[in-house]
Amino acid sequence: MKKPSPLVEITGTGRFLPDDVVTNDDLAERLDTSDEWIRTRTGIQERRIAPDDMGASYMGAAAARKAMEQAGVEPGEVDVIILATATPDRWLPSTACDTQALLGCSNAVAFDVIAACTGFIYAMTVAECYVAAGRAEVALVIATEKMSSIVDWEDRSTSVLFGDGAGAVYYGRQTDLVEEFSLHIWVPMEILLTSYIVLGGGLLSRLANRSWMRKATLFGWRAGRYSSMQFVAWQILVM
Repeated sequence: MKKPSPLVEITGTGRFLPDDVVTNDDLAERLDTSDEWIRTRTGIQERRIAPDDMGASYMGAAAARKAMEQAGVEPGEVDVIILATATPDRWLPSTACDTQALLGCSNAVAFDVIAACTGFIYAMTVAECYVAAGRAEVALVIATEKMSSIVDWEDRSTSVLFGDGAGAVYYGRQTDLVEEFSLHIWVPMEILLTSYIVLGGGLLSRLANRSWMRKATLFGWRAGRYSSMQFVAWQILVM
């Protein structure tokens, strides 16, 4: 695959974190773990947890507003919103559409990208293609997750890794050679010893026994085939 020449630039960035902080010591009070065990293996000291009534769209919109202010962009100028999430507020309509409404971006196309750890990378690549192809002048990319809603808080191997929050960037057409930016991605498949999966919740796993449905939709360890690109992205996030 030919590597593309940089044609776009990032004009603004923003982030949002919920107020509630859960430290490693907080987790150690209910799990067989410790601050030292978590920090030496992951580098994580704390994570933010969103309240029950705060969804991915709210966090994504909050991050986007900060990026919008930095970029000097008005809501009506946004041509496309690409939102990466593995924890959508609901399946229909998309979380991107909810976020579009919260921001007032009435002229924008809006859709979700669901690609787990690498969702933000894929979303940025799609946004770059939109701008480079002339289909958009201003593209908004958001990554927003409420992982606390699907994490099994009784599982030490996974609950220590995740929290809630959102980040956003604005793409515009390149105007100079200083801020140029381009992505080149590929996905070689490799067999890894372990990977994270959600056991249920999709149409492939329509559950008849609702008494264990909640447990089946939580994260867990499962051996199997996983994208090395996703694994590397996961390492970058937690290290």
